[in-house]
Order: sequence, then structure tokens, then C-alpha cells
Amino acid sequence: MKATAWPRQSPDRIGGPHAGPPLFLAPLAVFFLFTNSLTAEPQRPAGYVGSDTCQVCHDDIFKAFQKNPHHVVETNGKGGWQGMACESCHGPGAKHAESASPADIINPAKLPPARTDQACLRCHLNQPTNAGRIMGGHARNQVSCTACHSMHKGPQALRPTKFQVINEMCSRCHTSVWAQFQKPYKHRLPEGAMSCADCHNPHGTMFPRSLRAVEANGPGCFRCHGDKRGPFTYEHPPVKTEGCSSCHEPHGSANPRMLTRHEVRFVCLECHANLGFDKNLGTVPPAFHDLRSTRFQNCTVCHIKIHGSYVSATLER
Repeated sequence: MKATAWPRQSPDRIGGPHAGPPLFLAPLAVFFLFTNSLTAEPQRPAGYVGSDTCQVCHDDIFKAFQKNPHHVVETNGKGGWQGMACESCHGPGAKHAESASPADIINPAKLPPARTDQACLRCHLNQPTNAGRIMGGHARNQVSCTACHSMHKGPQALRPTKFQVINEMCSRCHTSVWAQFQKPYKHRLPEGAMSCADCHNPHGTMFPRSLRAVEANGPGCFRCHGDKRGPFTYEHPPVKTEGCSSCHEPHGSANPRMLTRHEVRFVCLECHANLGFDKNLGTVPPAFHDLRSTRFQNCTVCHIKIHGSYVSATLER
């Protein structure tokens, strides 16, 4: 019987001069490859250098930014800007890092307001608080986001929550409105009991003067003055059709209860008078109402439920 001849193994298979590493070293090689991938420099798009490069010159801003809520852009990879938070607003920084010239970097604070808003709305467009930003009064009057929000400082500078800080910020532009709060009858903004943002949404709303709404479409006044809300069986139409400002000066007045006129009867007679040009404006007082007598010069002595009543069509109870 002829013996079977087994083929000779090549030098590569038995550890010859051209053989690879021994098999027992394979797990060690995999370990080193994994650790190197963790410590390797992340791959960035062309022109981007990362926030660490920005820190070399802007160390004070970099450290202050650590306390800013926007710092989550630096650490969270969800938006694709991990390690590049500075360049998410300022654009690619490679050219600026080489030249150190302000002309080679985007500064949102020096851009036209519309372009600044576009930069901010790349992230903030779909947030409920900014639903009216595009059509709001601040946007129409070319007031950019950076006019009120500071990106490089702490949370209070980015989004103030203290009433006095908010009021001071608004009063820098709305000087005539702030002057109204110095009148004797007013909402207590100067005392720090509330802020402008309690009634107005600075980012804009679907209502005039950026007023906040309650229960979808009710005036923001009802958030505090809920007893005037209704619905009532007998409504006082101006409350629903014209709003509180038809009788009251919300920012401040020289008249008690912030009324638009110094006597209650004159407020009522703006509608309830025999004017002759609009018969639907308001009913005329009956004949026995002799307005020359002090007995009939204060309408709310009898018509006490002036905002609406459940039982009286004449709003007397």
C-alpha cells in the first residue's frame, strides 16, 4: 500500500521570515486600535478647527461660556456641533485662527438683524416661545436676538428671570411706556412685583402688541384677573370685543383703577350716549338718569357687575 504524501508547510505558516504576528497577539492589537480611536482627533469639516483653538485667544469668553445653557451644543452631539460650539454661530474659524483678523470670522452681533435672527432660528425656529418671532414687532423693527440676549455670559444674561432685570432691559427702548408706570395708579412693575414679560411675549404672538394669551385666545389679563373672565350669562360686550384697554390704561393712569377717564361716568358715556352716528354702540341711559345730579354720576353704584353678570341683564347684581 502506497503511503499518502502530505504537503510541506510553507515558512509563512510555521513562523518563517514572512509570517504575520502570532495569533495570541490579535486581542492585544484590537485593544490598542480601540483606545487609539478614542483619543484620536475627531474628524471635522473643512475649515473648522474646534472650540479648543478658540480658547487659546478667547480664554475669558470660553470659561464664561461653560456656564451658559448654550454649552450643551459643545457637549451634545445631537446637533452635529460637538466640540465646535463657537463655530456653530461664528462659522468656520480656520482662516481667522491663522490671521487673527476680525474680518475673517462672523460676528452675529455686528450682522444686520435679519441675518442674526436667521443664525439663531437655525436651532430655535420650532420652539413654541418663538412661534411669532418672524412677524413680531421686534423683528419688524429690526431688533435682533442679540440686542436682548448675551450668548457668552451666564444664564441670567442669556435669559433673565428676575423681574427688575427684565424691566430694566425693556425700559431701555420703551421709555414712554416706562414713564407711564411712574403714574400713581399702575401695575407694580417699578416695585419688582411683576415684569413686562408677564403680559407681553417679546418674541411675538398672533395678538396686537405681542400680548400673551390665556386659554388659547383669551386676553392675558385674565391670568391674574380670573374673576372677570366669565363666561357670563349677560356679557358686557367691550370686555369680549375690545378688551380691557377699552376702559383701562394697563401701563398706568392718573385715574383710580387705571381708568381712561377721571370719572367713571365719562368712561361709560363714550358708548352709552345719544351720539346719533352709531345706534349699536351702546344703549342710551333711561330718561330718569339726570346726569346733572350727583346721584347718577357714578354708574357703578348701581351697575356693580360691570364686567358681566350671571343674573342681571342690566349688570346690577
